[in-house]
Amino acid sequence: MADSLTAPPVLSGNYAFFFDLDGTLAGIKPHPDEVVIPDTVLENLQQLSRMSEGALALISGRSMAELDVLASPYHFPLAGVHGAERRDIHDQLHVVSLPETLIQSLHSYLTSALASLPGTELEAKGMAFALHYRRAPHHEAAIFAIARHLADSHPQLALQPGKCVVEIKPDGINKGAAIAAFMAEPPFTGRTPVFFGDDLTDEAGFTVVNQAGGISVKVGPGETIATWRLGSVASVWQWISDVANQQQQQIAQHNGRNHYGSLNRRL
Repeated sequence: MADSLTAPPVLSGNYAFFFDLDGTLAGIKPHPDEVVIPDTVLENLQQLSRMSEGALALISGRSMAELDVLASPYHFPLAGVHGAERRDIHDQLHVVSLPETLIQSLHSYLTSALASLPGTELEAKGMAFALHYRRAPHHEAAIFAIARHLADSHPQLALQPGKCVVEIKPDGINKGAAIAAFMAEPPFTGRTPVFFGDDLTDEAGFTVVNQAGGISVKVGPGETIATWRLGSVASVWQWISDVANQQQQQIAQHNGRNHYGSLNRRL
């Protein structure tokens, strides 16, 4: 889609909400540990979750443990590591794993390989590995060469490029598959999906949402198959606030009418 995409409407209806985290709900930082979601944004997400009967999930390349810390004190359905691990509305876990011997072998190889590339960082996620080069962009070609070598050597692995990162993960795992899995389960089933994301890793999610006739929203610039666009993380925060506040107002109005009607009946 062209960069002329417009902002999504403020929604009211039977929707299921999915949000990426880094670059969508929080600004991207030099180091992942520096990222924070403001309390007001979390409160509005919780309000949106209540209004949609719990049909709101975070979909991220981060682990679910990290997502829980960032979303604290709230407890949402999650898809971590691009969907390799998922927690549904009933707290049931769905995890795709790799053989432990392969994980150990990959970890040893990557630790050694990245040690010769100062400024790069290896993030081990259990069943996946993220190779970060945000602080050393001149090592991009070397990072991709390392990742491609491992993917070519192990058919069960696939690469997932992102913003100054490439991830090595189990093949067939992506955010689109995670969203599809949620949409097959209550309370998501029967709702129209809405997904916000900013990165290449989110395009698979946009594909699934578009196929379902939902609303896909690209955050920031760049080519995308999303059908709507917001310019920044702050714009996402404002959109969430607008939707949450609108729904609160509608509930208040509905309750007010019900109260007035019951008063008339008593009279």
